[in-house]
Amino acid sequence: MSILTERFSQYILNRQFANDLRFSTTASIRKNDQKALDMSELAILERPQAGEDDSAKRRQIIEGARAIFLSLGFDAASMNDIARAAGVSKGTLYVYFKDKEQLFEAIVMQECETQAEGIFDLDPNDRDVGAVLTRLGFAYIGFLCRPEKAQAIRIVIAIAERMPELGRKFYERGPGKGIAKLAAYIKAQVEAGVLVVDDCEVAAAQLMEAYQAMLFKSMVFNFVREPSPEQIARVVPIAVKVFLAAYRVPPG
Repeated sequence: MSILTERFSQYILNRQFANDLRFSTTASIRKNDQKALDMSELAILERPQAGEDDSAKRRQIIEGARAIFLSLGFDAASMNDIARAAGVSKGTLYVYFKDKEQLFEAIVMQECETQAEGIFDLDPNDRDVGAVLTRLGFAYIGFLCRPEKAQAIRIVIAIAERMPELGRKFYERGPGKGIAKLAAYIKAQVEAGVLVVDDCEVAAAQLMEAYQAMLFKSMVFNFVREPSPEQIARVVPIAVKVFLAAYRVPPG
């Protein structure tokens, strides 16, 4: 009889344990579901109203992220760091960007558009090729050879292996677009009889590399912080002189 009583007591204990476990698991699931719901509601509350201009908030987040990426690097930066630097909540941050990869891509694309659309807007009807290319060289190096720009390039290079799509977009919308615009200007001068160039794309790419000679790579590898105005004034005119010596139609 005592054996039956003992087995019955053990059965009751096992049933109670199973019920407690089931209750605990259900409570945990409900807690997680509620947490996800709360985050979803927070995102909805913080999302800009329809028709509201949210570009200022987006710029605010991008500028905060830019400071963090340049300071800590891509791998060390966290969304918490970015939210604090931007002065927004994490809920607001996730409304605009799903992760730091998407945020970093937005920064890179913004930098590329600034380069390609501003500096390389050349007038194809301007036949003073020497003056045009000299102005371009100074503007291009002035944009490229800044400490924060060199740091951004280092970050892109570091993550391009595991994020090849970002590396491809960076090249296409940055250097690649600049080369294409410069090549279009060179082609216009060839058609006007000012230059003789067999491959305008190669000529444009080589000129851009000549602008950077002794200036940009020394920054990327931290040999110098940034080139002096005197150093830029030394390199850019020589790059233009070499280009014109190779491609300009001789007078007469």
